[in-house]
Amino acid sequence: MSQQSAPVPGVERPNITALDIVRVIVLVVTIGTLALWGFAIWPFPWNVVLGIGAPVVVLLIWALFLSPRPVLRLHPFLRAAVELLIYVGVTLAWWQMDQPVIGLGFAVVAVGAGVISGRRSLE
Repeated sequence: MSQQSAPVPGVERPNITALDIVRVIVLVVTIGTLALWGFAIWPFPWNVVLGIGAPVVVLLIWALFLSPRPVLRLHPFLRAAVELLIYVGVTLAWWQMDQPVIGLGFAVVAVGAGVISGRRSLE
């Protein structure tokens, strides 16, 4: 028996693509990296502050400017600059943790997914 649901009038479901999945993975890796960076690198009082604070700040920035339905809409180029600054911060965090190869790999994947997504949103 088929479990397909009937379409509901007035409700549009978004088509989820492989690019959307890659971008979610990039966001999860970003949050995890910043938490790891905060807890692993800094001495005691600062590791708690940065281990919790850095991911929370990035999540707030993402929700305000970069989410699919952002609170504040930015010009596409300014939106790309904000996204790029987050990726640069994560890449530098990997470099500070003495893992430059992981940082460069993250940067290539994140910037590539961001460029492709940005090009699609301009069309």
